[in-house]
Amino acid sequence: MLFTITVNNKKIKAEKGETILSALNRHGIIIPTLCRMKEFTPTGACRMCVVEVEGRERLVTACSQPVEEWMKIKTHSPRVITARKTIVELLLSNHPDDCLYCVRNLNCELQRMSEELSIRERRIRGRKVKPRLDQSSPAIVRELSKCILCGRCVRVCEEVITATSLDFIKKGKETHVGAAMDKDFNFSSCIHCGQCVLVCPTGALHEKHNISEVQDYLNKPDIVKVIQYSPMVTMGISEALGIRYNRETDKVLNAILRRIGFDKVYATGAGTDVCITEITEQLSEKIDKKNGNPLYISACPAWVKYAEQFIPSLIPYLSSVKSPQQITGVLIKTLVAGQLGVKPEQVFSVSASPCMAMKFEARRDGMMRKGISDVDTVLTVRELIRLIRLYGIDTSNIETEQADEPLAMRSSAALMAEVSGGMTEAVLRSFHFKRLRKEAEKPMFKKIRSGGSFREASIMVGDTEVNVAVVDGLTGLEKLKASLASGKNYDLIEVMACQGGCVRGAGLPFSSTKEEIRNRPRLVYSADDTEAINLPCKSPAMINLYEKLLIEDIEIADKKIFHTHFEQRNVLL
Repeated sequence: MLFTITVNNKKIKAEKGETILSALNRHGIIIPTLCRMKEFTPTGACRMCVVEVEGRERLVTACSQPVEEWMKIKTHSPRVITARKTIVELLLSNHPDDCLYCVRNLNCELQRMSEELSIRERRIRGRKVKPRLDQSSPAIVRELSKCILCGRCVRVCEEVITATSLDFIKKGKETHVGAAMDKDFNFSSCIHCGQCVLVCPTGALHEKHNISEVQDYLNKPDIVKVIQYSPMVTMGISEALGIRYNRETDKVLNAILRRIGFDKVYATGAGTDVCITEITEQLSEKIDKKNGNPLYISACPAWVKYAEQFIPSLIPYLSSVKSPQQITGVLIKTLVAGQLGVKPEQVFSVSASPCMAMKFEARRDGMMRKGISDVDTVLTVRELIRLIRLYGIDTSNIETEQADEPLAMRSSAALMAEVSGGMTEAVLRSFHFKRLRKEAEKPMFKKIRSGGSFREASIMVGDTEVNVAVVDGLTGLEKLKASLASGKNYDLIEVMACQGGCVRGAGLPFSSTKEEIRNRPRLVYSADDTEAINLPCKSPAMINLYEKLLIEDIEIADKKIFHTHFEQRNVLL
């Protein structure tokens, strides 16, 4: 039911049951907030969204107060502006004065609000929070002194990721956010997905930076500097640098990376094609043997760690195939090193990824051979953008270049695997082609591409019915559990920790607009419709790899390098 309310002496339409903030935003009236997150139950904790309602003695929080027909609201009265300004000044009173050195400088919500409210002097002085830098995680750094207690990270970790690694600790002025018993991240149940970093309004949470390490190695002439990048990296770079994304953008990035100083540039998408091929083999073997247990795709390192910690009973059913990053990394340290005539330890292998959990995965026990890591260091897209700007690369005036063989080419299926459900579709299409020697019709996968945290489909491949499930974000695990409990059987199950998949990875630019984020899956599926090579089995690079290169290299001919193991992790806290 619609009714009229008065806002700043003008009448607007509001809907019964919605909040004041929702009604105002629909009419183009912007109210600042710090604790609010869309699709979450409002808490009104930060008080930044307060407005003045005629007849109410106190200011009310617009994010949590429902509209009522009689309301006359003032959104920017002197009283409201003073209240908001005082709130920000109180937050700044004990905040560290190191904006110039902060990773979120010029991209900080607290800093932006200070600017909007014209705060130019410190009127309130509080006791500074004792600096505490938690660098125990391989992926996430926590700076307690920059936390403003908005609670966003706590809610995302608990309600979206369901890892419950963070919570409010102590009371009163001693309140702060931390892991259980106020220990460091390495003692916690953190799965390093980085979604807490995405929602943090300040620099209290950010990725662990590896740029300095990369710079050091770029200046070592006796080391072969190699970088691989996933398909989603190019899309993130395009958004940040204002480059129109298309198939040629990869070639632009190749040239940029060589100008920075990398000797060899490879596509992680080639590793994705290998991953798809190997999982297809596992699915085919499972179906032939009529094994009733489901095969869980293990390409998402955050999901794998979650399973090892919270659902260890699933470990035997996790696919042993390594992630695309690690497959590409091990091929670089074996096949490529051999072609270049250097030892694996003489190759410095960097991976650029939209996923922060990849930093953790590169340090896993099963991701090294003879004491040498498959991937030496991982950069997020944000770090790679800073590296590009650091080296003064003019991205608008650069010739395109091809990636290096033998890992230069990817299929469109490799790009599709960046979207939740995309790996499942790629495997099924490969399985269909392998069995029937013809491509599957895309309408068969309509249910897999639909929205929702849990979706399932039954795909007919000749006379064989393949039942699959896609868990889009870890909240969908409850629906999967209920479906399994009801007696439903699945042949293949894909789980991705980040809602939407890698297209919403925590390593992508903060500056991306909502439209750009929504457009990422559309660009992925559009590329699948237009690119010439849409399956790994049709890729000349994959055919050459499997039919020639792997056979010729005795060390890797058995393909064991593409597989790893998983084990139960006992979370201390």
